[in-house]
Amino acid sequence: MSDQNDQDRWNARYAGDGYLFGTSPNTFLASQRHLLASGQRALAVADGEGRNGVWLAEQGLRVTATDFSATALEKARLLAASRGVEVSFVQADLATWEWTENSFDVVAAIFIQFADPKLREAIFRGIRRTLVPGGLLLLQGYRPEQLQYGTGGPPHAENMYTAAMLREAFHDFEIISLIEHDSVIQEGTGHHGVSALVDLVARKPS
Repeated sequence: MSDQNDQDRWNARYAGDGYLFGTSPNTFLASQRHLLASGQRALAVADGEGRNGVWLAEQGLRVTATDFSATALEKARLLAASRGVEVSFVQADLATWEWTENSFDVVAAIFIQFADPKLREAIFRGIRRTLVPGGLLLLQGYRPEQLQYGTGGPPHAENMYTAAMLREAFHDFEIISLIEHDSVIQEGTGHHGVSALVDLVARKPS
């Protein structure tokens, strides 16, 4: 995910006037508001046009939001300004980004399924590293059954998650909630309709 063709492709995807996935936060993420505290340091991974990072900042968290696309980040900065919050936006290729150790109280990883299994393993390893002891992971993704719905996500079953896979990947975390479900989501034009989802709320061991 590091050459100019990839950069051009992602920039083109986000080039429209509107926000591809809307400007409201992901429903699952917002449902975990009770686990968040003002002043916490949060990382929004591959946050696109900023909807989740901006929402976290609105809750009083100190937010760093990454994305590969400069176009997406430009729109994310406009969104943050319109909402009157500050977010540290970082252009990052997650294949090479340095996940600093014990740096964040919360990591939000919402639909980061551009990642093939090799990159996913590296990202999950990075998440484990960058969370502080006792830090919180909030993750939502598609299950392989999503291919039958075609309402969002890449056309690659190997990029999808299952509850069993996530439980194994974060086997030493405290699993607060791990749920597979089919639900309707309405997130701009990018995610729209009945979707095969899996939600993980987990805490890094203290």
